[in-house]
Amino acid sequence: MSTKKENQGTPKLNMGAFLTKNSMVIALVIVFILFYFLTDGRLLYAQNMSNLLLQNGYVLVIACGMLLCILTGGNIDLSVGSVICMVGGMAAVLITNHGFNIYLTILLCLIVGLAAGVWQGYWIGYVRIPPFITTLGGMFIFRGFGRLILDSKTVSVQDTSFLNIFTAYIKIPGLDTGDRILSPLIVGILAVAIIFYNTFSSRAKKAKKGYRQNSAIADYGRDAVISIVLLFYCYLLCQYKGISVMLVWVVAICLIYHFITSKTAFGRYFYAVGGNEKATKLSGINTNKVYFIAYANMGLLAGLCGLLCLARVGSVNGSTGTSFEMDAIGACFIGGASAYGGSGTIPGVIIGALLLGVINMGMSIMGIGDSWQYVVKGGVLLVAVIFDVISHRKSGK
Repeated sequence: MSTKKENQGTPKLNMGAFLTKNSMVIALVIVFILFYFLTDGRLLYAQNMSNLLLQNGYVLVIACGMLLCILTGGNIDLSVGSVICMVGGMAAVLITNHGFNIYLTILLCLIVGLAAGVWQGYWIGYVRIPPFITTLGGMFIFRGFGRLILDSKTVSVQDTSFLNIFTAYIKIPGLDTGDRILSPLIVGILAVAIIFYNTFSSRAKKAKKGYRQNSAIADYGRDAVISIVLLFYCYLLCQYKGISVMLVWVVAICLIYHFITSKTAFGRYFYAVGGNEKATKLSGINTNKVYFIAYANMGLLAGLCGLLCLARVGSVNGSTGTSFEMDAIGACFIGGASAYGGSGTIPGVIIGALLLGVINMGMSIMGIGDSWQYVVKGGVLLVAVIFDVISHRKSGK
């Protein structure tokens, strides 16, 4: 009798639900395969695959912060690119023109980015000025400060100590030599081991508590696919310089924010506010504080992104950071964040950023101009938001 009930409770595979849940992953795979053939395989060159994450590192960093803003009710921060310009310009001027200590400069720049976020967070969270208006004003204000700091000039940074903090490639003695780089593959194998261990541990805990879960084939099959892709990427990194410090920064930020949003009670507050702010407030959660922290955090990440961009490009001008916020917003919505707030994940953001990155890189390799790249990215974003709106209507939300 118990076996019969257990079989009745076993979830069946719903192909429609599966395709809906994994639509962006499927889209990423299709786009990747498409551009692989359109570029005659050049997309998979080791240098291109290494640059894929490095060129989109800034998108991933600020998209992690943008997701928290979007979760609170579909709100966005339009000032991100301007804060990046201001902070990057400040760092360049302090290091190049005034010879400041690089570590003190980094600390000051992060504080300035945080201060910009706190300023906006106060007006949004406690005075309740609409986020769109507040950050639109911030976009003009911080862009103006950035150009004042730069004196409307392009300022470069050639301090190798500063550049190496963000752009050097990691070499492990004994594993990496001039002709042989093995550290990415070792890191990939360790990551695969952790992935399978986490799945095994999670399944064991659920089984012990009697929770329903996916079949072993589904869970371990998913891990196998992820592991193959990860090991292949690490293999390509072995063919070109190895692991960049900037990649470590980006991965660390994504892991930290994934932990916050998925494993902590505080991270769930953002989902609660976006789902139903009134009910969240009645439950005793300080919703003003949630808004404040979301935008203060956004300023801090924008400050870090300003340093990352300065180190990667090597210079800053008054146009640095233009439309960066749009790429971050696009990555969030394409990755499954709801335009209404209350739903979205860091893995989804990563998928969205990679989708945009593959489109950009593939079209660049093909020699297609920026104008058409904007058209395609805008179309992909529009389709993602339309899909989200239609899904909400069907579910009655």
